[in-house]
Amino acid sequence: MRAAVAFLAVLSAVSLRLPAETASAANPVIYPGTPPAEPVRGAGAGISVTATVFLVACAGAGAWLWWRGRRGTPISGLRTERKLAIAETRPLGSRQYLVVADYDGRKFLLSVCPGRIELLAPLDPGAPPSR
Repeated sequence: MRAAVAFLAVLSAVSLRLPAETASAANPVIYPGTPPAEPVRGAGAGISVTATVFLVACAGAGAWLWWRGRRGTPISGLRTERKLAIAETRPLGSRQYLVVADYDGRKFLLSVCPGRIELLAPLDPGAPPSR
């Protein structure tokens, strides 16, 4: 993720520098009393549209990478797999739930209430559920 941000920063710095370098070549010196040969345009007017499209595309790609990173989707090995997952939930009413949480292959039965979470029992994967 940091590499993508650094790459986008370098690309934007390079693309912003391009119009400044061509400014001296695009604006010839005009002496008083002589009409200009062609209309004088702004410095790097032809490149500014290309640079703007390039910057918008880079910003979109950076936003997409940031969004994927926030969502928890692994980006080609940059993030390890998560060990904690919620396997199942059952509402009990009035914002109370039973939750089966899975951590690294081990399951736990949790009670979740407003302001409190309690471990009810560790669940043995080999034992059948009792009723």
